Amino acid sequence: MAFRGSKVWSWRWRRNPLKRRADKVEAWVVLGAWLLTALTGVLAGMGATRSVEHSLARERVEWRQVEAELVEEAPGTFAGQTGTASSDQVWAKVRWAATDGSSHTGQVRVRPGSPSGTTVGVWTDREGRLVTRPATASQAALRASLIGGLVGASAAFVPFVAGRMLRGRLECRRIDQWDTEWERFGPMWSGRRAEGGSW
Repeated sequence: MAFRGSKVWSWRWRRNPLKRRADKVEAWVVLGAWLLTALTGVLAGMGATRSVEHSLARERVEWRQVEAELVEEAPGTFAGQTGTASSDQVWAKVRWAATDGSSHTGQVRVRPGSPSGTTVGVWTDREGRLVTRPATASQAALRASLIGGLVGASAAFVPFVAGRMLRGRLECRRIDQWDTEWERFGPMWSGRRAEGGSW
Protein backbone atom coordinates (compact mmCIF):
# COMPACT_ATOMS: atom_id res chain seq x y z
CA MET A 1 0.00 0.00 0.00
CA ALA A 2 1.45 3.32 -1.05
CA PHE A 3 1.96 6.08 1.50
CA ARG A 4 -0.66 8.79 1.31
CA GLY A 5 0.06 12.36 2.24
CA SER A 6 -1.89 14.49 4.69
CA LYS A 7 -3.75 16.17 1.84
CA VAL A 8 -5.22 12.82 0.75
CA TRP A 9 -6.21 11.81 4.28
CA SER A 10 -7.76 15.22 5.10
CA TRP A 11 -9.67 15.76 1.85
CA ARG A 12 -13.00 15.61 3.68
CA TRP A 13 -12.08 18.71 5.70
CA ARG A 14 -10.67 20.88 2.89
CA ARG A 15 -12.74 23.62 1.24
CA ASN A 16 -13.97 22.47 -2.12
CA PRO A 17 -16.83 23.89 -4.23
CA LEU A 18 -17.68 20.35 -5.39
CA LYS A 19 -18.03 19.01 -1.86
CA ARG A 20 -21.64 18.30 -1.04
CA ARG A 21 -23.54 18.13 2.24
CA ALA A 22 -23.29 14.32 2.16
CA ASP A 23 -19.48 14.58 2.07
CA LYS A 24 -19.51 16.81 5.15
CA VAL A 25 -21.82 14.39 6.98
CA GLU A 26 -19.56 11.50 6.07
CA ALA A 27 -16.54 13.40 7.39
CA TRP A 28 -18.20 13.85 10.78
CA VAL A 29 -19.38 10.22 10.79
CA VAL A 30 -15.85 8.97 10.15
CA LEU A 31 -14.36 11.24 12.81
CA GLY A 32 -17.05 10.37 15.36
CA ALA A 33 -16.76 6.64 14.70
CA TRP A 34 -12.97 6.66 15.18
CA LEU A 35 -13.17 8.75 18.36
CA LEU A 36 -15.96 6.60 19.81
CA THR A 37 -14.10 3.42 18.86
CA ALA A 38 -10.90 4.56 20.58
CA LEU A 39 -12.70 5.92 23.64
CA THR A 40 -14.87 2.82 24.07
CA GLY A 41 -11.93 0.45 23.68
CA VAL A 42 -9.72 2.31 26.14
CA LEU A 43 -12.40 2.79 28.81
CA ALA A 44 -13.70 -0.79 28.58
CA GLY A 45 -10.18 -2.22 28.60
CA MET A 46 -9.08 -0.16 31.59
CA GLY A 47 -12.26 -1.00 33.50
CA ALA A 48 -11.86 -4.74 32.87
CA THR A 49 -8.18 -4.62 33.81
CA ARG A 50 -8.90 -2.89 37.13
CA SER A 51 -11.76 -5.28 37.89
CA VAL A 52 -9.65 -8.39 37.27
CA GLU A 53 -6.69 -7.00 39.25
CA HIS A 54 -8.99 -6.17 42.18
CA SER A 55 -10.56 -9.64 42.10
CA LEU A 56 -7.20 -11.43 41.98
CA ALA A 57 -5.78 -9.22 44.75
CA ARG A 58 -8.77 -10.08 46.93
CA GLU A 59 -8.12 -13.78 46.30
CA ARG A 60 -4.49 -13.39 47.41
CA VAL A 61 -5.68 -11.80 50.66
CA GLU A 62 -8.61 -14.11 51.44
CA TRP A 63 -7.41 -17.51 50.26
CA ARG A 64 -5.27 -19.47 52.71
CA GLN A 65 -3.12 -22.58 52.49
CA VAL A 66 -3.99 -25.18 55.12
CA GLU A 67 -2.76 -28.67 55.94
CA ALA A 68 -5.03 -31.55 54.93
CA GLU A 69 -4.72 -35.27 55.70
CA LEU A 70 -5.41 -38.16 53.37
CA VAL A 71 -8.49 -40.03 54.53
CA GLU A 72 -7.44 -43.21 52.70
CA GLU A 73 -4.43 -44.50 50.81
CA ALA A 74 -4.02 -42.96 47.38
CA PRO A 75 -4.31 -45.34 44.43
CA GLY A 76 -1.14 -46.47 42.65
CA THR A 77 2.33 -47.40 43.85
CA PHE A 78 4.06 -45.08 46.34
CA ALA A 79 7.12 -43.44 44.74
CA GLY A 80 8.47 -41.62 47.79
CA GLN A 81 9.38 -37.95 47.86
CA THR A 82 11.23 -37.93 44.53
CA GLY A 83 11.04 -39.50 41.13
CA THR A 84 7.38 -38.69 40.46
CA ALA A 85 6.35 -35.81 38.24
CA SER A 86 3.31 -33.71 39.08
CA SER A 87 1.63 -35.05 35.93
CA ASP A 88 1.78 -38.55 37.50
CA GLN A 89 -0.23 -37.51 40.53
CA VAL A 90 -3.60 -39.11 41.29
CA TRP A 91 -6.83 -37.91 42.90
CA ALA A 92 -7.34 -38.81 46.57
CA LYS A 93 -9.75 -37.84 49.32
CA VAL A 94 -8.46 -35.50 52.04
CA ARG A 95 -9.88 -33.85 55.16
CA TRP A 96 -9.04 -30.40 56.53
CA ALA A 97 -10.34 -27.92 59.08
CA ALA A 98 -11.55 -24.45 58.09
CA THR A 99 -10.68 -21.32 60.08
CA ASP A 100 -13.98 -21.61 61.98
CA GLY A 101 -13.08 -25.16 63.04
CA SER A 102 -15.54 -26.96 60.74
CA SER A 103 -14.33 -30.13 59.04
CA HIS A 104 -14.31 -30.41 55.23
CA THR A 105 -13.43 -33.17 52.76
CA GLY A 106 -12.56 -33.06 49.09
CA GLN A 107 -10.45 -34.51 46.29
CA VAL A 108 -6.91 -33.26 45.59
CA ARG A 109 -3.95 -34.43 43.54
CA VAL A 110 -1.30 -36.39 45.52
CA ARG A 111 1.56 -38.79 44.84
CA PRO A 112 0.40 -42.29 43.89
CA GLY A 113 0.28 -44.71 46.80
CA SER A 114 0.57 -42.04 49.51
CA PRO A 115 -0.51 -43.66 52.80
CA SER A 116 -3.54 -42.57 54.81
CA GLY A 117 -2.74 -39.72 57.20
CA THR A 118 -0.20 -38.09 54.87
CA THR A 119 -0.41 -34.30 55.08
CA VAL A 120 -0.69 -32.19 51.96
CA GLY A 121 -1.08 -28.45 51.50
CA VAL A 122 -4.37 -27.25 50.01
CA TRP A 123 -5.75 -23.78 49.29
CA THR A 124 -9.16 -22.77 50.66
CA ASP A 125 -11.39 -19.69 50.49
CA ARG A 126 -13.01 -17.91 53.44
CA GLU A 127 -15.74 -20.57 53.64
CA GLY A 128 -13.18 -23.37 53.74
CA ARG A 129 -13.89 -24.63 50.22
CA LEU A 130 -11.09 -25.95 48.01
CA VAL A 131 -9.69 -23.46 45.49
CA THR A 132 -6.67 -23.28 43.24
CA ARG A 133 -3.47 -21.51 44.25
CA PRO A 134 -4.05 -17.74 43.88
CA ALA A 135 -2.21 -15.91 41.13
CA THR A 136 0.93 -14.03 42.12
CA ALA A 137 1.08 -10.26 41.61
CA SER A 138 2.99 -10.63 38.32
CA GLN A 139 0.64 -13.36 37.08
CA ALA A 140 -2.36 -11.25 38.06
CA ALA A 141 -0.98 -8.23 36.18
CA LEU A 142 -0.41 -10.30 33.04
CA ARG A 143 -3.83 -11.94 33.25
CA ALA A 144 -5.55 -8.60 33.86
CA SER A 145 -3.74 -7.01 30.92
CA LEU A 146 -4.71 -9.81 28.56
CA ILE A 147 -8.35 -9.79 29.65
CA GLY A 148 -8.45 -5.98 29.51
CA GLY A 149 -7.06 -6.04 25.99
CA LEU A 150 -9.62 -8.59 24.82
CA VAL A 151 -12.51 -6.72 26.45
CA GLY A 152 -11.30 -3.39 25.04
CA ALA A 153 -10.98 -4.79 21.52
CA SER A 154 -14.40 -6.43 21.73
CA ALA A 155 -16.04 -3.25 23.01
CA ALA A 156 -14.34 -1.10 20.38
CA PHE A 157 -15.59 -3.44 17.66
CA VAL A 158 -19.21 -2.33 18.25
CA PRO A 159 -18.88 1.40 17.42
CA PHE A 160 -16.39 0.57 14.66
CA VAL A 161 -18.89 -1.72 12.91
CA ALA A 162 -21.73 0.74 13.54
CA GLY A 163 -19.67 3.52 11.95
CA ARG A 164 -18.84 1.35 8.95
CA MET A 165 -22.50 0.43 8.49
CA LEU A 166 -23.59 4.07 8.71
CA ARG A 167 -20.90 5.09 6.27
CA GLY A 168 -22.02 2.32 3.91
CA ARG A 169 -25.59 3.60 4.05
CA LEU A 170 -24.38 7.11 3.27
CA GLU A 171 -22.40 5.71 0.33
CA CYS A 172 -25.49 3.91 -1.01
CA ARG A 173 -27.51 7.08 -0.65
CA ARG A 174 -24.85 9.07 -2.49
CA ILE A 175 -24.81 6.53 -5.33
CA ASP A 176 -28.60 6.74 -5.57
CA GLN A 177 -28.32 10.53 -5.79
CA TRP A 178 -25.74 10.18 -8.54
CA ASP A 179 -28.08 7.86 -10.45
CA THR A 180 -30.91 10.38 -10.10
CA GLU A 181 -28.69 13.24 -11.26
CA TRP A 182 -27.37 11.19 -14.18
CA GLU A 183 -30.91 10.40 -15.33
CA ARG A 184 -31.55 14.12 -15.28
CA PHE A 185 -28.36 15.41 -16.88
CA GLY A 186 -27.20 12.35 -18.82
CA PRO A 187 -29.35 12.99 -21.90
CA MET A 188 -28.12 16.59 -22.03
CA TRP A 189 -24.50 15.40 -21.92
CA SER A 190 -25.10 12.73 -24.56
CA GLY A 191 -26.68 15.38 -26.83
CA ARG A 192 -23.62 17.61 -26.55
CA ARG A 193 -21.31 14.73 -27.40
CA ALA A 194 -23.39 13.90 -30.45
CA GLU A 195 -23.26 17.50 -31.66
CA GLY A 196 -19.53 17.81 -31.15
CA GLY A 197 -18.66 14.43 -32.65
CA SER A 198 -16.74 11.56 -31.09
CA TRP A 199 -13.55 12.13 -29.11
